[in-house]
Amino acid sequence: MSGNVWGYRETSGRAPGADLTGYKVEATDGGIGKVDKHSDEVGSSYIVVDTGPWIFGREVLLPAGTITRIDPQEQKIYVDGTKEQIKNAPEFEREKHLDDQEYHGQVGGYYSGFLG
Repeated sequence: MSGNVWGYRETSGRAPGADLTGYKVEATDGGIGKVDKHSDEVGSSYIVVDTGPWIFGREVLLPAGTITRIDPQEQKIYVDGTKEQIKNAPEFEREKHLDDQEYHGQVGGYYSGFLG
């Protein structure tokens, strides 16, 4: 992926200030859960997805650059990546995701490796 993986794509349809909490999240091959938390912080935007029973209640951190489209009417977010790719992402670490640059580098590097 060219550009910053932690910024929303211009084509995503992101409306600044809109609350994405509770939106369903769809990988390229099916649903993966719902948004538990999100941030629009410049250079560090992300969503945290509660995967529910899909991967044993685990949460995953998805940089905003993974988002291909947001549909506010259906309350769905479409992301670039398969369920397997997202399942294999670095473990979400709630205490580190806000300010640990090494952790951000690890997560960002993982996703930038396969995003189009």
